[in-house]
Amino acid sequence: MKLQKGPQPPLSWGKSFLFAALAVVCFHLAYTPLQQPAFGLFIFGYAFCLVQLTNQKTVRRAFYSGLVVGFLCVAPQLHCFWEIFSIAAIVLWLVMAFWIGAFVAIVCACIRRWGNIRATWLVPFIWTGLEYFRSELYYLKFSWLNVGYVLPVADHIFGMYGLGFLVFAAVTICFYQSLVKVSLAETFLFIAILATVLWVLPAALAETKPRHPLTTPLTIAGIQMEFPNEGIIPRALDKVVTKHPDAQLLVLSEYTLDGPVPESLKEWCRDHSRYLIVGGKDPTTNDNFYDTAFVVGTNGEVIFKQAKSVPIQFFKDGLPALKQEVWDSPWGKIGICICYDLSYARVTDRLVRKGVQLLIVPTMDVEDWGRHEHELHALVAPVRAAEYGLPIFRLASSGISQAVDGGGRVIAQASFPGVGDVVSAELRLPARGSLPLDRFLAPFCVLAVAVILILLAAISLRENHPKAQNDSAQ
Repeated sequence: MKLQKGPQPPLSWGKSFLFAALAVVCFHLAYTPLQQPAFGLFIFGYAFCLVQLTNQKTVRRAFYSGLVVGFLCVAPQLHCFWEIFSIAAIVLWLVMAFWIGAFVAIVCACIRRWGNIRATWLVPFIWTGLEYFRSELYYLKFSWLNVGYVLPVADHIFGMYGLGFLVFAAVTICFYQSLVKVSLAETFLFIAILATVLWVLPAALAETKPRHPLTTPLTIAGIQMEFPNEGIIPRALDKVVTKHPDAQLLVLSEYTLDGPVPESLKEWCRDHSRYLIVGGKDPTTNDNFYDTAFVVGTNGEVIFKQAKSVPIQFFKDGLPALKQEVWDSPWGKIGICICYDLSYARVTDRLVRKGVQLLIVPTMDVEDWGRHEHELHALVAPVRAAEYGLPIFRLASSGISQAVDGGGRVIAQASFPGVGDVVSAELRLPARGSLPLDRFLAPFCVLAVAVILILLAAISLRENHPKAQNDSAQ
């Protein structure tokens, strides 16, 4: 078997344009999972084309190729940013696209520096390290539009970042098929088999017994309301218990209240002997507040509260929570994530390590942000539930509220905008949840990317040093 040690001839402008266009098309086809889940498999085409684009003549050209692809993928999907931030949305789209450009550029630099053989092993590590960093670790972190959100699998083994690693490991074989003398048809067959396994096997496993023993069921219900007047909230709760008299715990969205829990809601809980989780504001000094979910007991007192861990950047969204605690409820340990907190694995991981058996997520998604924003946000809860093997009850202000079982299946859902829609489900709490493998793999990949960048920078500095240039000239 003859292996090619040096880099392949770089792509022409025509082929670069073709692969860039195909990458954008495959990405948008993949991100139609709510309409057709099988379309999520187009993410393999996106990854394949993106890896092909790394074979550019210069690193600068590679970066701009990836930046353009990233922008054309991100901007249409996150067009809600224009409604929220106006012209500043362009900057945020470019920030998201930057990481795609960085991936293409770094892989290109590795190929130009070390050749195809060594760079082959680096591609999935570089992708996963950058994806995890931009999703979890820096100030503008934002995990939406990741590869793992669109694959229609129960990803409790690998996790959403682990699935991204597998996808890019698989398509890398296509990119380097000439190195091992494997035909392109055979490599596509390999990808098809892998995609089928990722689709069929987890679904089959989901039909078997749960990963952890299940405890007594808990019936939860909630009603969608966006910035309601305080006076109508008790009547809305009356509607919920009339429709679902067996509901033991009621949930209202983030920012249902513009302050702490009023006496009217405390009295309602006493009169109806119900537990209530409601989003509001917990005032603090200097005219600031914590975006908080309050738990009101059947005695009408606030028995637990949890503030938002990651307030939304550029919003008046309160101070970050000082700590994360678990509510020891009558049914088991319940963790509370507020809205976008659920999008950050480092937030939810901490709750899983504390032994939570259920996640409840009061959410504020404004109706004016549009249907597609709500649909993108609705991708998060099933992935998190499948990762941990934990049920999730997510109550959104204007949709799409969801009850998800520990296998990642949505068992109840409310519509968008759905003002006044009631959602209810009986959820069985497992004895515990567990972390997927990528929680250990992804931080290692971040470290690997840092080492690669340091090596590339050190080699470049050494070659550009005047003494090295004189020696080369001689």
